[in-house]
Amino acid sequence: MVDVTIFSDGACRGNPGPGGWGALLVAGTQRRELWGGEALTTNNRMELTAVIRSLEALKRRCTVAIYTDSKYVMDGIRDWMPNWKKRGWKTADKKPVKNQDLWQALDALVQGHDIEWHWVKGHSGHEGNEHADQLANRGIDELQG
Repeated sequence: MVDVTIFSDGACRGNPGPGGWGALLVAGTQRRELWGGEALTTNNRMELTAVIRSLEALKRRCTVAIYTDSKYVMDGIRDWMPNWKKRGWKTADKKPVKNQDLWQALDALVQGHDIEWHWVKGHSGHEGNEHADQLANRGIDELQG
């Protein structure tokens, strides 16, 4: 049984450019919105930050369902990260992993929870994903004042 469902999204106006992240956390009848922004970032960094901030908000070990529209996050967590770790955070061609700081933060956080990862098509009317997208854009809007 899932304790918390997280819908996360990142956005960037320009890539790099001003970016935002947003997440909707749902536990039973409780809903919590999280969002923020960075002045100069990338979409991939914002996608990762949304998941990281969501997991940081959890106060205890939970069974979590995470929904993201980011293939980067899904491929990274499911396929790439185990090999990066084996190679000392290097890619197959021996280059440093991009966004290593965020991947390592996410790696540490996922150890504290039981997580089911779900990919959803972005901008396709998925209610939770659309809400997270609105929050991510709110993060940019508030940053830009």
